[in-house]
Amino acid sequence: MLAYAGKGRFHIEPLDISDLVRQIGSLIQTSISKTVQIRFELAEGLPCIEADASQIQQLIMNLVINGTEAIGDRAGTVLVTSGFQDADEQYITTVLAPEHILPGRYVTLEVHDTGVGMSQETISRIFDPFFTTKFQGRGLGLAAVVGIVRGHKGAIKVYSTLGRGTTFKVLFPVTDQEKVRPIPKESVKVSGGLQGVLIIDDEQVVRRTAKAMLERYGYSVYVAENGREGVDLFRGLGDKVAVVLLDMTMPVMSGEETFRELKSINPAIPVILSSGYNEVEAVQRFTGKGLAGFLQKPYSAAALAARVSTVLAERRADS
Repeated sequence: MLAYAGKGRFHIEPLDISDLVRQIGSLIQTSISKTVQIRFELAEGLPCIEADASQIQQLIMNLVINGTEAIGDRAGTVLVTSGFQDADEQYITTVLAPEHILPGRYVTLEVHDTGVGMSQETISRIFDPFFTTKFQGRGLGLAAVVGIVRGHKGAIKVYSTLGRGTTFKVLFPVTDQEKVRPIPKESVKVSGGLQGVLIIDDEQVVRRTAKAMLERYGYSVYVAENGREGVDLFRGLGDKVAVVLLDMTMPVMSGEETFRELKSINPAIPVILSSGYNEVEAVQRFTGKGLAGFLQKPYSAAALAARVSTVLAERRADS
């Protein structure tokens, strides 16, 4: 919801959007259906945008996963492109929330899918929080997308034809600043062999992405979409789970209730809380209850793996 309102926590720096897409290319591959082909046509030498890398990566993942889910079980293609264009006043009138941007130079990111397409009525509602269609993904994930775009003073357009597919086009204003440093490659190493991580989160995009992230580092990953399912799964898995990544705000059972249930089953299990809220707001209800750590959403693969690795190392040191 913070992302939808354009009020998420941003760490702003000059970034090359083509580099951002390349950085998570392998992660995208592992997060989509085997029947869907992912293609990239990324422009070289684009001007930088001023952006938060984790937020833009979340936006890219949301759009790609939405595209693959629009294709469903059929064979299809998702194409991700980047480019550059000048937007005049007339063009600005055609984008979502045109009052947020000005005429000027923009870097573009487009995600095309060959899925079922959408009617104009559906297009007019897909960015509303909690609106969903018959396939998963066109819900809060897209509300977060538009919030991230607004938070970066950008704009978004949607082109779709029923039966032929959809294109999401995002525009970000360029900056004269140059990228200070390349985005560091993820170098977290997992020690101790395969270890189990249970992810409890009601957002499918978060579950799927975090699972793919951690599996790249050698973890065994289990997922649950709400607290009750997570508690039942944890009870059944027993010692196979070494650490739990827990969303704070969920339906069915809140993060606080889920935490209490997990600790009643195994008081020693380390639980990492994850939230879009800042750490002070998120953990205040868990003070003194043995929370193992906190992870701010959205997070990179390196940040997630580093947090899990640190918590597991601390558990081994205490045992």
